[in-house]
Amino acid sequence: MLDLGFLSDGHYLIHDRDGKYCPAFDKTVEAVGVKPIKLPARSPNLNPHAERWVRSVKEECLSKLLLFGERSLRRSLAQYQEHHHRERPHQGKENVILFPSSKQDRVLDGAVGCRERLGGLLKYYYREAG
Repeated sequence: MLDLGFLSDGHYLIHDRDGKYCPAFDKTVEAVGVKPIKLPARSPNLNPHAERWVRSVKEECLSKLLLFGERSLRRSLAQYQEHHHRERPHQGKENVILFPSSKQDRVLDGAVGCRERLGGLLKYYYREAG
């Protein structure tokens, strides 16, 4: 059985027109039941949300770590994603945490605590319950 990795649950693979995505690549992807979709030519701002996400991950996480293999990369990305979605105040949303992980995150008074991820690279400050 062919190991598809991240494609195992997918139906579509959206990619740009880079030369590495040659017709042979598309045929290989189609052979496992995934439909390749090429993005329009010369469209660098086609998906600004994805572009911003990639930039944030690179600048705030990956460029500051020494990674040893795929396992450490996956762990770092999972930690960054958890921090980004559940611990970081979002400036465009009035500095609120969009998906708080517990009721503790909604406490308005009390001592300030700190949680760290990735050896202190990412920090999250919160109020401890009374």
